[in-house]
Amino acid sequence: MAENDPPAKKNFFISYNKADREWAEWVAWHLEESGHYSVAIQAWDFGPGLNFAIEMDRAIQECDRVVAVLSPDYLTSLFTKPEWAAYFAQDPTSQNRRIVPVRVRECELKGLLAPIVFADVVGKPEKEAKATLLDAVKVGRRKPEGAPDFPGRKVVSKPRFPGALPDIWNVPHLRNPNFTEPGQRLTEMRDALCSGKPAALTQALAGLGGVGKTQLAVEYAYRHAADYALVWWVRSEQAATLAADYAALAAALDLKEKDAAEQPIIVTAVREALRHRQDWLLIFDNANGMEEVRPFLPQSRGHVLITSRNPSWRGVASPVQIEKWPVNIAVEFLLKRTGQTDDLTAESIAQELDHLPLALEQAGAYIESAQTTLKHYLALFRERRLDLLKRVPPSTDYPETVATTWELSFQRLERESPVGVALLELCAFLAPDDIPRDVIVSGAEYLPEPLCETVGDGLSFDDAVSAIRRFSLMDVSGASGFSIHRLVQAVVRNRLAVEKRNQWAEAALRVINKAFPDDSDDVQVWKECDRLMPHALTTAEFAEHFGVALRETSRLVNQVGIYAMGRAEFVKAKTAFERALTLTERAFGSDDPIVGIRISNLGSAQQALGDLGSARAAFERVLRIDEHAFGPDHAEVAEDLNNLGALLNEVGDFVGAKAAFERALVIAAKTLPIDHPSVGVRLNNLGSVLQKLGDLPGAKAAFERSLAIEEKSFGLAHPNVAVSVNNLGCLLEVSGDFVGAKAAFERALEIDQNALGNDHLHVGIRLHNLASVLKSLGEVSRATAFLERAVRIFDQTLGTEHPKTQAARRSLASLL
Repeated sequence: MAENDPPAKKNFFISYNKADREWAEWVAWHLEESGHYSVAIQAWDFGPGLNFAIEMDRAIQECDRVVAVLSPDYLTSLFTKPEWAAYFAQDPTSQNRRIVPVRVRECELKGLLAPIVFADVVGKPEKEAKATLLDAVKVGRRKPEGAPDFPGRKVVSKPRFPGALPDIWNVPHLRNPNFTEPGQRLTEMRDALCSGKPAALTQALAGLGGVGKTQLAVEYAYRHAADYALVWWVRSEQAATLAADYAALAAALDLKEKDAAEQPIIVTAVREALRHRQDWLLIFDNANGMEEVRPFLPQSRGHVLITSRNPSWRGVASPVQIEKWPVNIAVEFLLKRTGQTDDLTAESIAQELDHLPLALEQAGAYIESAQTTLKHYLALFRERRLDLLKRVPPSTDYPETVATTWELSFQRLERESPVGVALLELCAFLAPDDIPRDVIVSGAEYLPEPLCETVGDGLSFDDAVSAIRRFSLMDVSGASGFSIHRLVQAVVRNRLAVEKRNQWAEAALRVINKAFPDDSDDVQVWKECDRLMPHALTTAEFAEHFGVALRETSRLVNQVGIYAMGRAEFVKAKTAFERALTLTERAFGSDDPIVGIRISNLGSAQQALGDLGSARAAFERVLRIDEHAFGPDHAEVAEDLNNLGALLNEVGDFVGAKAAFERALVIAAKTLPIDHPSVGVRLNNLGSVLQKLGDLPGAKAAFERSLAIEEKSFGLAHPNVAVSVNNLGCLLEVSGDFVGAKAAFERALEIDQNALGNDHLHVGIRLHNLASVLKSLGEVSRATAFLERAVRIFDQTLGTEHPKTQAARRSLASLL
């Protein structure tokens, strides 16, 4: 272009308010990517250092038409009116369509813009919105192209490559190359999810086990991956796994609550983060019922798929009943799966298998592995039916055809790989998903032969897994573990004689029990606890039901309770401790010291929940058991006295509490070094009750000595130290030393926030105490803020009816 030539004209100037910048860039991108239009847009063309007014004037003069990105902000802005008004003056009757309004948010046009017909993309899915935009500017041919994320997502520098998965994606299943869709089910699901109707944003796929619900959800996720920025799979058969998988999304979203000690806080943060966006798909796989899933559903226009055997979902979702395949679909699948063309025999097999997708897949896998024909399979099936049905009785959940098909695969596996059969039998007593290979290897000592020797040999282990996979009886998820269909597990268990069934149930329990951490209330091992939790719950259930390995089972269930206590999930902890106590009494009798440990743990959970009467009874029973077993001056008795004293202190029996703490100290002096951490705990508790009895000098001396012991034992920044510092602060506050109390509470708060996270129960207690002394010092604004934080933490960890929550609310109301 010569120096004096006028600048080249562009087709469109994109006029928008800053609140709609994402929409404006999306519009500009697709206009240019169509290959037919050029645009000018402030976000791309007005660089730093340029005169904004001059650049705006130049852009308007250089562009033939304007796209007005309509929203409430656009219509009320003083700066956008001159932009479209310049084009209106050139084309007041709209004959040349100089103004192309595109409505991106709900708004009502008034004045001069009202008569102009606008393109409306509000609430439309991206594909439809794009077509609407290009139609509005009269584009000709539609060239396929990539795209930035639909607004509401982060705008990327270039479109996602076709076939690429979203950045946040954890679907554990590979796409099934043999997937067969009955009818237009996926299209119907997509249309419902994109209809904009709130009731249709959650779809529940319900039906018989093995009918293909999970496969349908997997295929939908892959087929529509480009329509989402986030696709997250949540294993939902067990409450613990459901919560852990859902909470794991916090790390993928990089939420500040991702490392919170209490899982409910993480879950709340994830749900809140999803509420503010609509570019996601959640898949709750194998859910039991609506009440378990309801707390995890965000209030948003994102999409949810649920797979479940339970058909009752109308309270939270639109139920979609998944039926067995029609005969034509079943025949099409078998021919595709086996590569054969005998459609008449395929139809006979489909009828024998009752058109159940999982049974058809197993039949195809057997035919492919054995390199046999459809006719041979059909004859073998019919020949063995009665004999096999005697060994695998039919039921509603496990139709005879499924059992028969799997029995044929099991027999061939027995001939090819006895180790593979043994591995399959072990896995039948574990949770079905994410079975950890390393845990099986480390627990080899508990496995019967031939599996015991094989699992330590990586090559032999791989051979066993490969043999199982040839019959589609196992899915491998990377190098770390594998998954088995629940129906496969059920049929495997049904094939076992009682003695062998008990042997494998006990082996599975012992393997998981060995792997589950001792200090399961320690935040450093919680990730490992999360990984093992489904297997701990499953193996414990089988062991308890069959009456095997009760001692180990009681220990494992107890550790589950300790983990829940550490995460401040006191109701779950109480349930686990009650179950552990029952198992321990069955295994050891009612007066064994190990029974005392279980009772003590149960009492702690009851105390945390405010059931102080039950807790007191528990601690008193433990004291009697240990005094009888160990004598009156044993360390275990001192621990029991400490727990009982803390309870008496809480219920107001200060004299009884003082006597318990003093006796515990006497025992500690006989059995422990003078600066042992347990001595520090006893002193701390004694100081607390001395303070309530009015002996402030005695209480202060106890707190200071306790603090010195714990700082020496744990360092300056340990949560145990925070307890002593906090108690010393309470004493200083009662004594009128508000400045000293403030310093103590601030130190305790800093220690706990750094060690436990900002939303732990102990942090709430520190905030409550600090607010009290700040009020006394006249710092009302800070006191209010701290109390509001404390109330939120207590609500989340203890519930609204807990005494601590109510006390904090009363303090806040009084302050306000």
